[in-house]
Amino acid sequence: MRGSGGEQRAPDVRRAPALMGAVLTALGTMGAVVALGWVLGRRRVLGDRAALVLARVVFAVAAPALLLSTVAHADLHVLVSRTAVVTWTCTATVAALAAVVLRLVRHRSAADVTVGTLASSYVNAGNIGLPLAVYLLDDPVAVVPTLLFQLLVLAPVAFTTLDAHAARECARAAGTPAVAVPTGLRVTAVVRRTLTNPIIVGTLTGLVLAALPWSLPEVVYEPFRLVGASAAPLALLTFGMSLAVPRTPGGAAPRGDLALVVGLRSVVHPVLTWGVGTALGLPAPALLAVVAMAALPTAQNVLVYAMQYRHGEALARDAGLLTTILCVPVLLVVAAALG
Repeated sequence: MRGSGGEQRAPDVRRAPALMGAVLTALGTMGAVVALGWVLGRRRVLGDRAALVLARVVFAVAAPALLLSTVAHADLHVLVSRTAVVTWTCTATVAALAAVVLRLVRHRSAADVTVGTLASSYVNAGNIGLPLAVYLLDDPVAVVPTLLFQLLVLAPVAFTTLDAHAARECARAAGTPAVAVPTGLRVTAVVRRTLTNPIIVGTLTGLVLAALPWSLPEVVYEPFRLVGASAAPLALLTFGMSLAVPRTPGGAAPRGDLALVVGLRSVVHPVLTWGVGTALGLPAPALLAVVAMAALPTAQNVLVYAMQYRHGEALARDAGLLTTILCVPVLLVVAAALG
């Protein structure tokens, strides 16, 4: 990817059938892996705690390796393009809407608000977004603004909030009395938690490598690519196994929360992106690209994060399922209207 930045070149509009074929192929492949996870979970082939263990493997090992190798090869010049401005502005707006409504209207805890916000704004840019970018523009760099905003902004803010919430819960469970903590110590604690989070460490390391004026030998990245290649299938298996868990009265996502997240993810985000992109005068190919990226479903990694912090698991699971199902008709509309 390094070395190809700026505005995207014009695509061949005759690629629309190939584009939708790529979408259907990607979704079908993901569905098969999720189905396998469901069978494994239903039959308890890997044991009762397998989904949680796999989620931790993805969170602590596979995802950081994937992010390091991906971001290290990203073209950082794309961050100053108009497509990046549209992507970042609209994603931040959707995330802010989700956070405000979940906190002030739905009265959810900070951790549940964070997971709901991620489910509304954190998209499956790798498994579906990458093939879409290839068929839209013959250039995978189209997915980079979305990936980098998620990895460099959404993820650090979310993990900082979740880590702080987890620390408060641990203190409360231990019966530790609340004491006033100096601002300097609070900032130090936040920085320490941030810099020890595996996802953020992998992302920041990749960013530093991408900014270097020289490149490391590709052989250095091979172990990270090898381990990182397991992130997507393991996340999908975890997703399928979570669907196999019998629903309890409290095991379903609150309908209001789910409706909000799905509406923001599948309708508001692509429509908002189309409006902002049109207002900023994006050319038709670039407009199609950013709207298609905004129409992607919730990433399965959101469920992995929810399971890691034990909050919002039902919402992340159900939002991932529904937005993935809705992804096909939404992308068909986008391709028909803008392609």
